[in-house]
Amino acid sequence: MENIAPKLNVSSDASADKFYDIVQGMIARDEASLAELYDCTLSKVYGLALKITRRHDLAEDVVEDTYYQAWQEATRFDSTRGPTMAWLMMICRSRAIDALRRLDTAESHAEPQDLIAHQESTSAPLDHLLNLERDSLLYEAIATLSAIQRQLIALTFFKGLTHEGIAEQMAMPLGSVKSNIKRAQTKLKAALFQDKD
Repeated sequence: MENIAPKLNVSSDASADKFYDIVQGMIARDEASLAELYDCTLSKVYGLALKITRRHDLAEDVVEDTYYQAWQEATRFDSTRGPTMAWLMMICRSRAIDALRRLDTAESHAEPQDLIAHQESTSAPLDHLLNLERDSLLYEAIATLSAIQRQLIALTFFKGLTHEGIAEQMAMPLGSVKSNIKRAQTKLKAALFQDKD
């Protein structure tokens, strides 16, 4: 096994040089260079996208967006700031987080009446009105949170993920996840119980 590591390192160095040349081809608007970059890096880019989004459909969209952005912004690649693969993975990470934010935005802008859509239609009218009022207050309270706080609350309480699971999925430090959730809970409590004091 000791002989395998040097071979991997040499291959990695050769790949880094090869990727640099490929990006130079992309700067010259050579579509074959983009295809080559895609073929050489797809598994890693898709793997990162899937790790962050945890959904195959979103990961596929992220991959498409990643290579599109790499093509459009190839002239901005600066080899002095890091290797080609790091640049590509940073694009992927950004696109994946954007995809999750778009998903969060779409999910968090439901109308209050949609929140009670799952209730039985046989509810008593008074129960229905009380539930509508409660759901409207909850919707208004959630709307006061930042997009990232809404997403973290949804992942914690509606999807049942642990703080560690959220940190891994969102590619965020565990401490940031915990502090954002705590701040979101404090805001929700203040918004929901402000008239109760």
